Amino acid sequence: METERRFKVFLTGYSWWDNTPRGSAAIAKPVIHRKASGTGTYEDPITLAVGHRIDYGRQTMDYPAGTRFYFPNIRKYAIVEDVCGDGNRPQVSGCHRGYKGHPWLDIYIGGRWSSAEFSDQCARNITAVQDVVMHPSPNYPVITGEVARSNCKALSGIT
Repeated sequence: METERRFKVFLTGYSWWDNTPRGSAAIAKPVIHRKASGTGTYEDPITLAVGHRIDYGRQTMDYPAGTRFYFPNIRKYAIVEDVCGDGNRPQVSGCHRGYKGHPWLDIYIGGRWSSAEFSDQCARNITAVQDVVMHPSPNYPVITGEVARSNCKALSGIT
């Protein structure tokens, strides 16, 4: 097991409504899910999208598929299973650029069973520079359920 690493990231959320393709839970790099999902537990982490770049037809992800994270402010585990940024040069726009010197991660918040407006507001509620634990142990506190159906807000403090 790899050593836990704590640092700050810029966390945003994406939903069923603004995924690519829109109105889907399609993911680019399935590891434990076939579609974007998860309940936020260590055993069933939520799908996480990370930045990537494409050079000469070769894709390189900012974090490898299967990397686990824990987000103390939303009490969720997540796993890299998707990429953030579209087109032939995703490094020009999207998560690969980072945000104010921090890595940019994009967590799947769900939202299929709610309106696009609710999902957008939920994503705005969790968007912030916040603490993360990469390669976390399995014993952190969790609020179970997709973000759009559980807390939809950032809590405070790292555990």
